[in-house]
Amino acid sequence: MIKLTRSALTLFAIAMSLPLSAQADSLSLPAGASVAVEVVDTFTLTPDSASQSDVLLKPTAAASGEYDLPNHCLITADARLDGERIRFSASTLTCIEANADDSAIFSGELSATAEDLDGNIGVPACVDGSGSDCQRVELVPGEAFQLRLRNDIALEAQENPSAQINERRRQANGAGVANPVPAERPDPDTQ
Repeated sequence: MIKLTRSALTLFAIAMSLPLSAQADSLSLPAGASVAVEVVDTFTLTPDSASQSDVLLKPTAAASGEYDLPNHCLITADARLDGERIRFSASTLTCIEANADDSAIFSGELSATAEDLDGNIGVPACVDGSGSDCQRVELVPGEAFQLRLRNDIALEAQENPSAQINERRRQANGAGVANPVPAERPDPDTQ
């Protein structure tokens, strides 16, 4: 049996309470982690149109998930109607983490399912009817729910062409096409 000291437990608690962020060249989340998200646009399903692919979700600070993603992320998910709930199954994640002049792009596969904030599968969203007689479910931006990860995520930073172009511009020091030095011109008011 491993015996932890009080200071080790305190350090562990502090580390677990820190929000996730992209550290250097990787972004990772453990299996079972939850992230608070919301839809990007108003989303509706009916019994006649009971599923939709590639619904866009984004992280939100409106509710407390266990982990935070960078602010600039998009998640794609498939959605289907289940009574008065919407079941989301997330499949991809793309994030941009910006720090001063540097930015990193993280993109990859994601396996996660939606839960309400109480941990129940699916998101309650019925706006017309109730229970199995629900005729329309709807979510609008700002209505938060959780995605619970089925597997670990470990994404490495991808090449960022924009950052490479900006670096070349900074290195040009006024010489070359990337960062031309303004030509000296006579002042039209003094002529």
